[in-house]
Amino acid sequence: MIHFFKNIFNKSVKDFNKQNNSNMKYLIVGLGNIGHEYNNTRHNIGFMILDQLSSSANSCFEDKRYGSISKFRLKNCELILLKPSTYMNLSGNAVRYWLKKESILMDNMLIICDDISLSLGKLRIRTSGSDGGHNGLKHISAVLGTQQFNRLRFGIGNNYNPGEQVNYVLGKFFDQELLAIRPSIETAVEAVKSFCLRGIVATMNDFNKKKTE
Repeated sequence: MIHFFKNIFNKSVKDFNKQNNSNMKYLIVGLGNIGHEYNNTRHNIGFMILDQLSSSANSCFEDKRYGSISKFRLKNCELILLKPSTYMNLSGNAVRYWLKKESILMDNMLIICDDISLSLGKLRIRTSGSDGGHNGLKHISAVLGTQQFNRLRFGIGNNYNPGEQVNYVLGKFFDQELLAIRPSIETAVEAVKSFCLRGIVATMNDFNKKKTE
């Protein structure tokens, strides 16, 4: 009888530890398109931020199913960085796969994407919202069946003529723009760390007010 209850207790502890450990795992998704031709394009700012974050942790990306993955620990948190290889319009497939594979809670996911409605380098962090015409967010919402997920939107401006939006977002940043957004990329990296360590509410309160210019 003692052995029976001991086994139940040990199983309960293992289940608790498994659940507790899953609560400390975070999926950070940077949206973009794969291929050298898309390097430094405005639509790939999500990739650029994750590259900086991974580099700051002395980690590197490995090609896995549906994307490139970089894993590292930040204090008691395990961060899993995902750069989908599905191209922007099918980003939801990669997000759904890695959420399930790593048993990560939806609340512990953060999507990073570009936004033409924000001025260059401006950051906005939200817990939900519409896709705003962004095809990556649109597909993620469709696949997950909800718009209730955390996102960090990075402003790329809208300095284009009517009918040129696609060429603009798929175009490369000018050299002066790359210099201008460098502090904002660093701020975005710190915002991701804050999200994992302090939660989304504290991160919104701090970083939505922060000047990145």
